[in-house]
Amino acid sequence: MTNFVLVAGAWLGSWAWSEVLPGLRAAGHTAHPLTLSGLADRRGAQAGQQTHVDDIVSHVERLDLRDVVLVGHSYAGIPAGQAAERIGDRLARAVFVDSSVPADGESFVSGWPEGRAQVEAAIAANDGFWPVLTADDCAGQELGGEETARIVAGATPHPGATLTEPAVLRGSLGELSATYVKCLLDGPEPGPDVAALLKGERWELVTTETGHRPMFSRPDELARVLLDAAGTVR
Repeated sequence: MTNFVLVAGAWLGSWAWSEVLPGLRAAGHTAHPLTLSGLADRRGAQAGQQTHVDDIVSHVERLDLRDVVLVGHSYAGIPAGQAAERIGDRLARAVFVDSSVPADGESFVSGWPEGRAQVEAAIAANDGFWPVLTADDCAGQELGGEETARIVAGATPHPGATLTEPAVLRGSLGELSATYVKCLLDGPEPGPDVAALLKGERWELVTTETGHRPMFSRPDELARVLLDAAGTVR
């Protein structure tokens, strides 16, 4: 039995995985969707990037989870990648869903040379939080009106320090057993940092013809992708 630990990206909480969970649990596995500090039902709290890493690690250790498939979506790939190192042999595989990946000493906005100043200005103007996305941000991502409304209504401002603080890695991400899920409507190719990792023997690429939030646009397909990733650890 695999223990899936699922962490959604910026502005989202554990609720974002609700349509993916049935497929994982029907296959006989357990699934633990996690809300990071400052978001959703934990909204309002100031949090740094290492707070989010600690959120994931403490959840795994508190529940004494083994055979963990750790899933990080979008922004959450950064804390999930760091947490994957720290949980050691509890980890079976990491799955990065159309996500950023951490680089030691670099932040989420480090990879946004053109948008960094805009993000940092928005955070400064909103009491240290990144303002929530809008319906326009969901356009062209295979999301219907109902899904878009659900995302926008459930989104909460994102703690800004988590986006600007640097990651801390002890080793190389290439040493992890990992699957990278590229959502092709959000871009045809992974970024150069991910492309470099995929050249190694321990990383696998999976593509899907949907947008950046497949837990909403194609939840059943995403569940199958995660189950396939879990199967590679047997």
